[in-house]
Amino acid sequence: MQAFLKLIYKDALVMVRDRGGLAMLFIMPLALVLIMTSLQDTTFRSINESGIRLLLLNNDIDSLGLSVEKEMMKSSLFRIYTDIDNKKPTEQEVKEAVAVGKFQIGVIIPSGATRHIRDKVSRNVEMALSGRQPVPERKDSVFLLVYLDPTTKTSFREILQRSIREFTSEIESRLILQEITREINEVLAVPVPDLSLVQEEAVFYREEYATLDDSGTIPNSVQHNVPAWTVFAMFFIVIPFAGAMIREREDGSLDRLLTMPASYAKILLSKILVFLVICYLQFVLILLMGIYFFPVVNLPALQTGSNLGMLSLMTLATAFAAIGYGIAVGTITRTHQQASIFASISVVILAALGGVWVPVFIMPAFLRQMSIVSPLNWALNGFYDILIRDAAFSGILPGFISLCLFSLACLALALGYKRIKRDS
Repeated sequence: MQAFLKLIYKDALVMVRDRGGLAMLFIMPLALVLIMTSLQDTTFRSINESGIRLLLLNNDIDSLGLSVEKEMMKSSLFRIYTDIDNKKPTEQEVKEAVAVGKFQIGVIIPSGATRHIRDKVSRNVEMALSGRQPVPERKDSVFLLVYLDPTTKTSFREILQRSIREFTSEIESRLILQEITREINEVLAVPVPDLSLVQEEAVFYREEYATLDDSGTIPNSVQHNVPAWTVFAMFFIVIPFAGAMIREREDGSLDRLLTMPASYAKILLSKILVFLVICYLQFVLILLMGIYFFPVVNLPALQTGSNLGMLSLMTLATAFAAIGYGIAVGTITRTHQQASIFASISVVILAALGGVWVPVFIMPAFLRQMSIVSPLNWALNGFYDILIRDAAFSGILPGFISLCLFSLACLALALGYKRIKRDS
């Protein structure tokens, strides 16, 4: 027992003296969580608060153009500009202003747009009332020209286009009702009121997060980023763990340790305990930062509720999986350089497959199928189940067991490989 305690003291002393390694293990995950959470939270907040810069050129000073301009002005999504340096721009100037990034979007409403719509609607209504089938003609359609900043992402572009379509479709339906009212009043002796004035929304929607209870917890950027980067940080200990094993082999420390009254299993166990404490400290520091520091920097506070016990269990399972992987890498690789390169690349790949970088559900089908082999995915889903879905222990049990089995499999692989190398 005394020899085992000395092994633990030795491994703890080695880690404490490695200030660069400690900085990577503790400062890096804290910085990652803070930066990634701030980026996601402030990006969406800045869009909602400051709006998207939109340059509007309204050449149709009539119902369509004025209505589109009015609806856009009311929207919190856009900051509307109708001039450049106090001067009404030309179509070419709108295009150039968006192309250089001065505005994210430019919208041009052509002249005579309202008149074209009215003429087309009037003709179609007249044909319909006379029993003839209206024939749609694309040449009579009105085209709004929308210029987009070339750096705009596809998902963002779709949101902008959808918002503009909503504005224009509402206005177009209003014009259609007005023309129907006018045509009916020309036929009937008793005039009917303007149908566009009595138009009301009949279908509404209410958005709620689907939860298994009535806790009312609303997921935010903190609930998503804290578990993701905590898992990533814990698996990054593979690099110093494997490096420590190889360094002991190279400088002969392992051979000297084996002369002590302690088996190789105890030597490994001492390292496991030391790194287990490090992983748990990573988790505690990130948790405290999410709860107490995030509100100070105007970020949402991490809500843990009464789930600290299950969070601790999932942290231990994730730490065991990371340590087991570190033992396997440190045993199989022969040099410190091999271990560093292989460990860093493999952890990044497993993190990408596991959903740390982007959610699994938006990945291509073959990557979604591959994500189930990533232990980071099992750990991440377990943390999400606890923090976001408020699941019971039975809900996280499959991931918990998978992480423990992965750790045991890595340990068995390392011991088997060492035995083969010893016998060969």
